[in-house]
Parts: sequence; structure tokens; C-alpha cells
Amino acid sequence: MPSGCSVSSLAARFAFFPPEPATYAVRKDEATGRLVASGVPRDNAMDVLLVDTSRGNKVVAFYFRNPCARLTLLYSHGNAADLGQLYDLFVQLKVNLKINLMGYDYSGYGASTGKPSEENTYADIEAVYQCLETEYGISQEDIILYGQSVGSGPTLHLASRLPRLRGVVLHSAILSGLRVVCHVNFTFCFDIYKNVKKIKKVKCPVLVIHGTDDDVVDWSHGKELWRLAREPHDPLWIKGGGHCNLELYPDFIRHLSRFVREMETVTTKARLRKIRPALHQLRKKAAHRASTAATTTTTTTFTANCCCRVRVRKPTCPSCGSFGCGCCGPLRSCLALRFPRCCRPPAACFTCGGCCWSCRCRSCFKCCCC
Repeated sequence: MPSGCSVSSLAARFAFFPPEPATYAVRKDEATGRLVASGVPRDNAMDVLLVDTSRGNKVVAFYFRNPCARLTLLYSHGNAADLGQLYDLFVQLKVNLKINLMGYDYSGYGASTGKPSEENTYADIEAVYQCLETEYGISQEDIILYGQSVGSGPTLHLASRLPRLRGVVLHSAILSGLRVVCHVNFTFCFDIYKNVKKIKKVKCPVLVIHGTDDDVVDWSHGKELWRLAREPHDPLWIKGGGHCNLELYPDFIRHLSRFVREMETVTTKARLRKIRPALHQLRKKAAHRASTAATTTTTTTFTANCCCRVRVRKPTCPSCGSFGCGCCGPLRSCLALRFPRCCRPPAACFTCGGCCWSCRCRSCFKCCCC
């Protein structure tokens, strides 16, 4: 039977469908020395970037500048498209939403190197986000993360780690990879894109957009993600919308534009004032759990290669119930009390002359065998 990691790799093969061949190519312009993309219109307001990831790949990113923008959208696309196919959409979003936009191709997509996998997409979005910070000076307070379909995986991965994001948009998002294939309410260790767990860690407003007639990712995924969000925004359920055509509905750009305008007016100070009561409750719960854990039996957690957790209970003293206490002598005495008596009469200890089952010296402990 394959291990958890092997099953996860197998699942990834059915999750990614990069266009073959790629719809664009990247080359260096000899006149300017800048990277340009062939197969898409030449745009002076667009930068073409090659970004190095922590896993050794180079991913292609398109950065669209808007002089009227206050916020930047970091867009993670679906599993069967690349930047060449999305160019027109990006231009429309840049103009209609009045934002800067950064789109990127996952490893193995378009002109990006490497192979597509869950872990690679996490490294891809982290590298592109760092590029926004270092190359363009954009902080997380001015970024909205946008994830479409499979792109909701890397989007929520990054959003769960950035506490001061301006907002998150989930477009036809998935609860997890396994839940798309079969209707289950639990998570296996080999499941990919466990958004159902990560959505609970996102600390910014979350807009969910989903079509009611989506035959690829059921509408129930969007509704459940919206229910689990800590700060859900008014959702957009597009009646009759499918999986790949939501941008064609007038309500799509209208609702998305309203969300961006609201995010522009929300200040960090106002957000902190809004979430401070919730943070206070979380601190009280954490303090209560810590005090409860201090009075209960200590346990140790071991992690197996398949990502499943096995809990093993440490031995406790039969007198006081604690671990490593001094009331019944050193730890070896507490352990000796749990050993079965030998069927033979106990021999005398060579060190103290006493019975092996009653004394507590180190050498006597060693000779207490069956």
C-alpha cells in the first residue's frame, strides 16, 4: 500500500493540467535588456519577471501597473490555464478595479520551470509575494489575495500566514482536493489543499464567489468556506454560473469592485478595533487550555511519515499522578512500581543488601529483571 506522501504525489498528477504547449514564451529584449513575453500584446505598463523559488524553480510573473491604484491584487489562477490565456482578463481587472495586479504561473505552467505539485505552488506564491515586497515595496496591508479554483490552495496557504492582509477573494474555490472527487466530511493525511482547515486561520475579510451550477467544484464548497471564514464578506452566488464563466456575468465585476472599494477605505486601525474583542477571547481560551493542560497527564506526540499523529502517554506515578515526581523517588522507582514481580524469589541487592523489589539504588534497579 503506498505511503501518505506517495498518495499525495499521485493525487497531484490528477490536480494539475497545464496547457500544452504553453501559450507564450519569455525572452530578453536585446534593445532594452528587459524580459518580454511573446504571444501576448506588448504592454509598457506590464513587467515580465522570472522569480526564483525556495524549491529551485523559476516562475514567470506578469505585473500590471495602474497609476490610480491604491491596492495590489495577487492572482492565483486555475489548473488549466497559463498567463498567456489570462492576459486579457488581467488587463480588464486592472482597469475596472483600479488596482495593480500580479499574476504568476505555477512551476511547470507556461514558461515556468519545474513540475506542478502542491508544495511547489506554495513555494511559488511565497516567492512572488516576496518579490512584491522587495521589488515594488508593497506591504501585506496593501495586498488582496485572489485564488481561483485550484489557486485557492496557495492563496489560503499564504493568507493563513499573513495576519495583516487587506483581503482575500475565493473564486470557485475548493474545500480540499479529495472533497472535489468524493463527498466526504473528514480529511485524510494524503489529501491536498486542505483549505477547509486553513480558512479558519485567515484574519482578514474573505469574499467568496461561486456559481450555483458549477459542475466541477460543487456550490457547497463555496458555501462551506464562507461559513468557516472568521471575517466573511457578503458572498456572491451567481445563479446559473458554471466553473469557468463567472467573469462573463455583470454581477461579477460589480460585486468585486465594491469589495475592493470597501477594502480601500478600511484602515489598519479600524480593523484592529474590530477584531480586538475576538483576539481577547482567543487569549482567554488559550490561557484556559494552558492551565487545564498543566493539571492533566502529560502526553507526547510523535509524527509518522504519512503525516498522521500517534499519541503516546507518558508513565505517571501511582501515588500522585504526575510525571517525574519526587514523592516516590526518582523516575526509575515510578517505573519499577509498574513492572510485574518476577516469579522467582527476589535476590538480595549486591549494593545495599536489600530486596531488589524494595530498594531504589541504581544498581539494584538494573538487576530487577524477569
